[in-house]
Amino acid sequence: MARIGSKPIPFGDGVTVDVDAKNFITVKGPKGELSQQIDPDMTISVEDSTIVVDRPTDQKRHRSVHGLTRSLLANMVEGVQDGYKKELTIIGVGYRASVSNGALELALGYSHPIFFLPPDEIDITVDSSRGKNDVIVIDGIDKQLVGQVAAKIRSLRPPEPYNGKGVRYVGEHVPLKAGKTAAR
Repeated sequence: MARIGSKPIPFGDGVTVDVDAKNFITVKGPKGELSQQIDPDMTISVEDSTIVVDRPTDQKRHRSVHGLTRSLLANMVEGVQDGYKKELTIIGVGYRASVSNGALELALGYSHPIFFLPPDEIDITVDSSRGKNDVIVIDGIDKQLVGQVAAKIRSLRPPEPYNGKGVRYVGEHVPLKAGKTAAR
């Protein structure tokens, strides 16, 4: 039996889960609403305040989709209940970030500013009160979309290995290399 797939998914009072005949699942909660098409072979049952995912057989494909389905549903429930947040920090002299008119403006050492327009489901704020480095906070209810936006912003200037300048996740460790003088 699957370890992850067999666990029931609990959800709170403010969350409603609707499953139609073709396994199109809609989860509504205090933060918003998420919908997703799930594999039609899986059996989704909503009992009391839990969701249970069952598979029809022990075929390899059904076993692999079982845990995936449960994880996707758990992420949907957590997203509409609590939401997801990623934090990025900018390290470098003259590197800064600001939000104006819903767009993120970044100065990352290039000859021009970079403007990043996030999707409608994502909220981006810049917290400059945490010290000398700006912290970009990305909020949303869709875990995949929050991670994708954070990765896209980080890819605009990834941390370089000699001075560590660039955009990185808060708490990310970037191993620094020794420069040319270390060879002597």
